[in-house]
Amino acid sequence: MTNHGGRPVGPRMVHVLLVGLCLSACARGTPAVMPAKPAGGVPVVAPGLPAVPLVRGAAMDIRVRYPADNQIISSRDSNFVLGSVGTGDVTLRINGQPVVVAPNGAFLAWLPNPPSEALRYDLVVARAADTVRRTVRVRLPVRTPLAASGRLRVDSGSVLPLRGTWAPPDEQVRVSVRAPSNAVVMIQGSDGVLRPMLLPPVRDAAAAEARVNATNSATNTPNGGDVAAVFATDVAARLLADSARAPRLVAIRGSDTVRLNIPLVRALPTDTRQLAMLRSTSTVGSDTDRVVNARTIVDGTYKWMLLNGTIVEVTARSAGYTRIRLDGTLAVWVDNNDLVLLPEGTAMPRRVTGGFRVTPTAEWVDVAIPTGDRPAHLVEPDGRSLVLTLYGVQANPEISPILGNDTLVRRISWDQVTSDRVRVTLTLSQPVFGWQSIWDESRRQFVLRVRRPPRIDAAHPLRGLTVAVDPGHPPAGATGPTGLYEGDAVFPVGLEVAALLRARGATVVMTRSSLAPVGLTERGVTARRANAHVFLSIHLNALPDGVNPFTANGTSTLFYHQPSEPLARVVQEELMKRFGLRDLGVHYQNLAVARPTWYPSVLAEGLFLMLPEQESAMRNRAFQRTYAEGLVVALERYARTLAAPPESLQK
Repeated sequence: MTNHGGRPVGPRMVHVLLVGLCLSACARGTPAVMPAKPAGGVPVVAPGLPAVPLVRGAAMDIRVRYPADNQIISSRDSNFVLGSVGTGDVTLRINGQPVVVAPNGAFLAWLPNPPSEALRYDLVVARAADTVRRTVRVRLPVRTPLAASGRLRVDSGSVLPLRGTWAPPDEQVRVSVRAPSNAVVMIQGSDGVLRPMLLPPVRDAAAAEARVNATNSATNTPNGGDVAAVFATDVAARLLADSARAPRLVAIRGSDTVRLNIPLVRALPTDTRQLAMLRSTSTVGSDTDRVVNARTIVDGTYKWMLLNGTIVEVTARSAGYTRIRLDGTLAVWVDNNDLVLLPEGTAMPRRVTGGFRVTPTAEWVDVAIPTGDRPAHLVEPDGRSLVLTLYGVQANPEISPILGNDTLVRRISWDQVTSDRVRVTLTLSQPVFGWQSIWDESRRQFVLRVRRPPRIDAAHPLRGLTVAVDPGHPPAGATGPTGLYEGDAVFPVGLEVAALLRARGATVVMTRSSLAPVGLTERGVTARRANAHVFLSIHLNALPDGVNPFTANGTSTLFYHQPSEPLARVVQEELMKRFGLRDLGVHYQNLAVARPTWYPSVLAEGLFLMLPEQESAMRNRAFQRTYAEGLVVALERYARTLAAPPESLQK
């Protein structure tokens, strides 16, 4: 299972992007498991999986692994239930529907959500005249019901903006609230003026008719029905700022009126800058390891990895995130906890480059760029090029010495893209292998350290390599129907991988040597400190609420940086050869353990632990070795490609 600082969904922490990619990819593969009926599919064991052991005559013992009793399920209409009944020679019904029981007593069912008046799963296990029952209660997300008739109610918990929002006075801030669609909703700003809030525009006639029918139908029912809709508008931040007249929402329907206060917005001053220093909350590793991840939108995916100590301008704050300006045309979002506000009146540093300096060593080449102060930056690999963008910087390189007549960095070019953005392109003689962004405080310079690919013996491609082996989790992780936890299941696979690598002459660094939890950042720091050439993370998969596990399971391999993609492809190929499951493909995915840049790194999602026959396979020692062999053969194939002599650079 992957974990990108996500939220608990279904039986695990899952990244939404992966689910979407899985669903789109499933149609292309040959299914290893197909559902026989809505309540649960008949497990068809793939050629590469061992048979599920048969358990007969054991006590009937119902253990539901998911959902837990009184758990909230977030699916729209159907969901899965998984667990074990202790023995395989029984029948199982859940809410009256038959469910397939695996030979070892495990089960996975795909069921319609229980009705709102009976939110529970009733399990009945039978063997001859013996019967065992269990009930698991569940809950649905609580939302205030908003009816088209009767007393007017508005969902006060849905009001935006949230408390703690900052914005420049004239910036438009989204104000929204959930209210009945047949109400009139207005915003009263601090100027006292009432402004209408509108429903989203209806794009086609069918949608318009559906909206009218929903309102009419609700009006004709005894309780009015639920016809909630979100009203929204954008207003200048100054109209929501602190004043003698607090801003309010006003909802009207007939003779009913509801008034709700809107949380005040702090209007940032326009005559001075509010500056902040980036300071990662992580305490692991060196300052180079403790980067601040920045995103394009609030709570969005990471894109920038900014150095600790970088000074930036604050331009907004919302929902636990702060918007910072990288240069005159680009602003991004960071976690509120990852910066420290500087005293009012602090001046923004001037960042002007001197000459670039290229210094080769045996393992890397340093490209040093004096800037006077830490710049916000972005490094993007592109085949045989590294493109470095420096924000809030003006270039004045003049003389740029290239020492040692090195062959790795063949050409350097720079462009002043805007008045405060510089793009530096390094053209290499080989495909990009790894790099690291460093701030040299003593010389006040930014250093882009470009790593050389390792020297490979084609006959023994793993000899001399340092490989970081990362058995995924804990914390977090998936759990199978009989209680096998992902972190425990992949640990013996990691040990097998390590043994096979050592036998082939590699040095192995284990990110964890026990079943105890290890943080995501710590795993990458361990690999970097060991100067690993490759990072391999071993996982098992699961799905969030509302996704049918019988049609969305399979094998996938994930990567983040472009230089890791060739490794991901061979890992996927080797696992597919051995497992015979649906090919979910190779995915770009923004994962914490894949973001370090010093080495290629991939994350293998070999099986779906929630499926009985796949969980059973992970308890099989021979299959654990099969998983490990696939990973090691893939590493061997990948390393062999690095042994090929680099093509000469065309001038």
